[in-house]
Amino acid sequence: MTTLDDAGGFGAGTALPRLPEDWDRCLAVASHPDDIEYGTASAVARWTAQGKQIAYLLTTRGEAGIDGLHPDEAGPLREAEERAGARVVGVDTVEFLDHRDGVIEYGPDLRRDIVRAIRRHRPEVVVTGAYTVRMVAGVVNQADHRVVGLAALDAARDAGNRWIFPELIDEGLEPWGGVRFVCFAGAERPTHGVDVSGEPLERGIASLAAHAEYTKGLGATAFEPRPFLTWAARQAGPALGVESAVLFDVYQLAFEGPPPWEQ
Repeated sequence: MTTLDDAGGFGAGTALPRLPEDWDRCLAVASHPDDIEYGTASAVARWTAQGKQIAYLLTTRGEAGIDGLHPDEAGPLREAEERAGARVVGVDTVEFLDHRDGVIEYGPDLRRDIVRAIRRHRPEVVVTGAYTVRMVAGVVNQADHRVVGLAALDAARDAGNRWIFPELIDEGLEPWGGVRFVCFAGAERPTHGVDVSGEPLERGIASLAAHAEYTKGLGATAFEPRPFLTWAARQAGPALGVESAVLFDVYQLAFEGPPPWEQ
């Protein structure tokens, strides 16, 4: 298996290694419909083209995201847009939890819900959003994003321990300790990148464009998918020595192969 240290990509003019891609299954965990589409979906498009299995887990239905639309209407609309955007990048499995948009609470209920999904899907990689107060370019991170990012990191480890949430065993969900990496998008200090030049970026743009009603509801604060995602990917590209990239802060959950003191 490729580890984070030997993933390659340290050629001339590059600063970050490439995220290892010697894995088959990934679970993307996000707070709201559209979170994955602001960059990560381009990486997802690359991975599904390689034949990898990607599933999405949304902890809310984004019902508080459109000021001019009541949550009872916004939730179903945003759920439909998320499913449409996922299909564009080759993802058919999109699941929603029922945590309340805008006031998600960190705690055992949230962790259990994410652990349940990890044990069902058995991913080797979990992708989520940064849990830090600051994001890329120093932008302040939203409260739900911080809570869900940290919960996803903790759940990735909880999933392998049968004595944490033992009630999941009664549901037929055996422990899964196979998560190798947890990757945080939008991080202020990324450690790895994914080349999304060409078709992956185009599909990522189309994935965000599927959130048309949500984007329209943002009014003057909205980002147009093509110029924004093209700019962001090209800003990130030089860190990887490519035209366009998506960057992640990547945590490795365990040593792969002999630990350093035995090598």
